[in-house]
Amino acid sequence: MNKEINQVLDWTPNAKLAAMPTVTSDDHRYGMRHFAVGVTIISASDGENKAGLTATAVCSVTADPPRLVVFVNKDVAASDIILNSGALCVNILASEQEEIAKIFAGMNKEVHGEARFEYGQWRELVTGAPSLDGTLANFDCRVIKVFDESTHHAFLCEVMATCERDDGEALIYLNGAFRSVPQ
Repeated sequence: MNKEINQVLDWTPNAKLAAMPTVTSDDHRYGMRHFAVGVTIISASDGENKAGLTATAVCSVTADPPRLVVFVNKDVAASDIILNSGALCVNILASEQEEIAKIFAGMNKEVHGEARFEYGQWRELVTGAPSLDGTLANFDCRVIKVFDESTHHAFLCEVMATCERDDGEALIYLNGAFRSVPQ
């Protein structure tokens, strides 16, 4: 393995499988609707500019070192701000934060851009990325690598600070709707 780029260079895909077609985008989306996932707000700031988005494509990579991977569509403002600042915060939402999830998902057409940060209480932990109070957990992260994955950037992040609470129900997304799950 080449340590510099962290890719197994001597691995090759199965040629027979590589020649086969994939499912359609619609089939993929339909199948993923049945995958219950936690809801987060990814937030970032590069000084004067702030941006955030509701996201479900977040995954723990390793505990030692503490790393997450966060997938962000290249077409949203937060992607450029994360690239410029090298930091982001993953805010894991509690069930009572469904309305703010909808605001950052663009479901409230009257609230755009930085006006979204007028909802909820925000502060900074270590990196300067906005951290939402009242979440189940916050992961304030520095970006250590960026991968170009089709329509998205995959941000590999190291966790610099965390906050958490020990009560509350989790907000999840399943079959096109927000739902609550007790802890």
